[in-house]
Amino acid sequence: MSEKALAYAWPSGVLTSFSNRSARFEDQDLTEAEFRECDLTRARLIGVVMQDAVIDGLVSNLVVNGVEVTSYVEAELDRRHPVRLLIRSADPADLREASRQLRAEWAATLGRLQGMPQGSEHQRAGGEWSAVQTLRHLVFVHDSWFRRCCLGSAEPFTPIGLACEFVPDQQEQGLDRAAAPSLGEVLAVREVQGAELERWLSAVTPGELSAPAPVPAGRGWPPYARGKSVLECVHVVLGEEWAHHGFCVRDLDLLGRPPPTAVP
Repeated sequence: MSEKALAYAWPSGVLTSFSNRSARFEDQDLTEAEFRECDLTRARLIGVVMQDAVIDGLVSNLVVNGVEVTSYVEAELDRRHPVRLLIRSADPADLREASRQLRAEWAATLGRLQGMPQGSEHQRAGGEWSAVQTLRHLVFVHDSWFRRCCLGSAEPFTPIGLACEFVPDQQEQGLDRAAAPSLGEVLAVREVQGAELERWLSAVTPGELSAPAPVPAGRGWPPYARGKSVLECVHVVLGEEWAHHGFCVRDLDLLGRPPPTAVP
């Protein structure tokens, strides 16, 4: 599935309605093919040529030429981004430090964005979300995985939050699909949410983190959070912050790259 649909706690089967079971591609040229929102669980790629390929999503137990490579990839990501170790911790102090580092990284990236040409915050690179859309998605993540799942709030989500297309009942949950907020409007909401999370992390105890998530009854998103612990939901919130910051940096790099020289 694409990075914009990334959620670390998705259970198996969430995308069942999107999948084409037992599809078979044989002797096909898929050069420059793009797969979005696809469930490739148990897919087998045999005798393929895969050069300059990019795989971005929820990947586990990936075997390449007989070698399970996921653990190598995860270890390298941890080496490059030590904050990931803090994000996965059960220690409130580590989670507070992870949140602090993530906010600092976002502040630096937003400073970079504000130095780019006007309108860059709404530009999309390679079909991905713009910076503003990415930040709006994190507004939605906070409302769903923190306010609803950690605090037990049944309040409607922030209207400018942006959910993936497959999230059902968006209007009923308070989301406005027609919203077109400015960067400043989104950042104002993000500031309130960040302060809320920071206050909560400053007081939460290990016992409270290990308790079952107080997910309200009803069809609100995410339905599969029931049965998880508060800690697991916090991990999703912080993990999404880290992942989408990486996507935003990647896309700003593409937007800042000079256009290729024209060849006569």
